[in-house]
Amino acid sequence: MSSKKDLSSIISHCKEYGYIFPSSEIYDGLSAVYDYGQYGAELKKNIRDYWWKSMTQMHDNIVGIDAAIFMHPTVWKASGHVDNFSDPMIDNKDSNKRYRVDHLLEAEAEKLREGGNEEGATALLARMDELLAADDWAGLKSLIEEFKIVCAISGTANWTDVRQFNLMFSTEMGSVEGEADTIYLRPETAQGIFVNFLNVQKTGRMKIPFGIAQTGKAFRNEIVARQFVFRMREFEQMEMQFFVRPGTQQDWYAYWKEHRMKWHLSLGISADRYQFHDHAKLAHYADAACDIEYNFPIGFKEVEGIHSRTDFDLKNHQQHSGKKLQYFDNDLDLNGKPFGNYIPYVVETSIGLDRAFLMVVSEAYTEEDLSTPEKKDDRVVMKLPPFLSPIKLAVLPLLKKDGLPEIARELMNECRPHFRCFYEEKDTIGKRYRRMDAIGTPFCVTIDHQTKEDGTVTLRHRDSMTQERIPMSTVRELVSKAIEMPFSQL
Repeated sequence: MSSKKDLSSIISHCKEYGYIFPSSEIYDGLSAVYDYGQYGAELKKNIRDYWWKSMTQMHDNIVGIDAAIFMHPTVWKASGHVDNFSDPMIDNKDSNKRYRVDHLLEAEAEKLREGGNEEGATALLARMDELLAADDWAGLKSLIEEFKIVCAISGTANWTDVRQFNLMFSTEMGSVEGEADTIYLRPETAQGIFVNFLNVQKTGRMKIPFGIAQTGKAFRNEIVARQFVFRMREFEQMEMQFFVRPGTQQDWYAYWKEHRMKWHLSLGISADRYQFHDHAKLAHYADAACDIEYNFPIGFKEVEGIHSRTDFDLKNHQQHSGKKLQYFDNDLDLNGKPFGNYIPYVVETSIGLDRAFLMVVSEAYTEEDLSTPEKKDDRVVMKLPPFLSPIKLAVLPLLKKDGLPEIARELMNECRPHFRCFYEEKDTIGKRYRRMDAIGTPFCVTIDHQTKEDGTVTLRHRDSMTQERIPMSTVRELVSKAIEMPFSQL
């Protein structure tokens, strides 16, 4: 019997088995910042590699770039981040605790729902949306006071006025203090794609429609960062901007919405663990938007966004830079004339790598009760897709003598150029199996005295715990086939 556990169990497991550690832990940590351990770094890389290859290797018309984190400060003026990338916040004067206004009101709406007042909850959220759209900070404070919302720490409703806080981290570039220019740590990776649109299009001889993909770190000064790696101040994105002819964007939006869900399902996660959330309220630059939400231990939350951004980004960068960011389309329209020059429209897919990591780990983490009438037993196993597992094969000599380690090392040397292997000869074989289960290793091979006689080994399967005797010469091929990326499902 198996069951998925809560977030606290997953966090504890991730630390115990080298997946994620609190950053700077020996100095009591840094809020909402985490370090990926030896197995977490491998899993994260495997997710990133699968996304990258799914985009750039499996499509003829998508290429990848790696833009710098530092960019000219006018980039963020053109993108709207300098003026608009902020959250309305409110402080409790008694506790000095700062809250995002929408989080406070959403929590109150949830209380109304739990009390059976669905109509009241809907009305509250509708009023909140209207006030946010109108930048009516006084109205938002009045709404908080109307519902008598109190601070979770002080228990009081002694609130400051609502204020805006920009989420971008700023720093200075320059060698002499006072002569430096203010620049920003990028809050997203997309702008590096937009400003390189023409560079990529011309040097790659790209023809509309085409896409540019990028993965990399982004930084947001989240006031309320929480829920493990779900919301952090330093995080990694995997984004693809797909440039299309104006008027075709809705068709491509529908295509990428379907295609990205296929990618998620190819991870071996059941369809009922996902849902689409179509945005009723759109950003000013979008004409369609939705989220792919996964049922985390904290409920259905966004893991990926798909947005039809129109020509907002390229048009604004053209205006602020004074450089033409247009495409000349030789294809003929219905009248037999070339489409000519235009600013392409953009359909964006943007997935948080850290959220994808948490999604995969949440799905994989399983506690199993293996008790029998004679004996109580259980195990924690990470049922990761084999192609994502940090370690693909554990090679375990039964004993540390009789030439068994030497044979095991021969198998390691044969396999490790092709996939990541792990060698261990300490503890009983049962304890070693359980340790590999907890890490998520899909296959274990045990070298014993029979191996010396007939060249066979015991292959153990992680999920079923079944064991089979196979020729050692077939191990590499068997594992290689089992860990292939599931491109055929895309």
